[in-house]
Amino acid sequence: MIGRLWQRLHDWERSLHARYSHDIADPEERRRSAFYVNWLDHGILRTFWTNYAEVAPGVWRSNHPAHERLSDLAAEGFRTILNLRGGLTLSHHRFEEESCAKLGMTLVDVPMSARSAPERRTLLHLIEVLGAVEKPVLMHCKSGADRTGLASAIYLLHYCGTPLDEARKQLSPRFLHFRQSKTGILDHVLDLYGARLEQGPIGFRDWVATEYENGATSASYAATRARSGIFRRS
Repeated sequence: MIGRLWQRLHDWERSLHARYSHDIADPEERRRSAFYVNWLDHGILRTFWTNYAEVAPGVWRSNHPAHERLSDLAAEGFRTILNLRGGLTLSHHRFEEESCAKLGMTLVDVPMSARSAPERRTLLHLIEVLGAVEKPVLMHCKSGADRTGLASAIYLLHYCGTPLDEARKQLSPRFLHFRQSKTGILDHVLDLYGARLEQGPIGFRDWVATEYENGATSASYAATRARSGIFRRS
């Protein structure tokens, strides 16, 4: 019963989102796109709550910034925005592209999912990008909780030599990340790395490049959830 109601709600939300063209060049569609970002993408909430924090010198994290916040960041000297969201043809990304172009900031996209294990090539690309981008850099996803938390932990592990127990604090309730939800699969990536470290030292990037498999990660996470009885929706 609950599952059917959830599916109906999900289908209704998908149909609602499909009504928007995300064409910000047309004046009328731009107004509709702004409504989409503020209300369907929850941008209005991000006006008052930013989830903004320093990860390391020159590296910051937050939720998805609107133009006003991007303008403030540009004035503070930020050079790069690292977007971890998908939906690169949707309004939220098109407005961000427009803002960064106007403000002279570089927008870099590394789309990730908050609810599935990242592919090996995605993690390796993320590590490369984190080292190559001009700083100061702000990384963000939608809420700045899950994908951003994992990326922040990875930066600390690979570029700062931060111990795993300290780095994994980037995925925590402080940033509104809760591992009991389906986004806990991102914690599971770090759990698997931690289990590997118990066998002997290996750098995070080397582990990803030689041993990590997203399919095996998904399977072991599903088994872990089944054993613990965690079936919460997120």
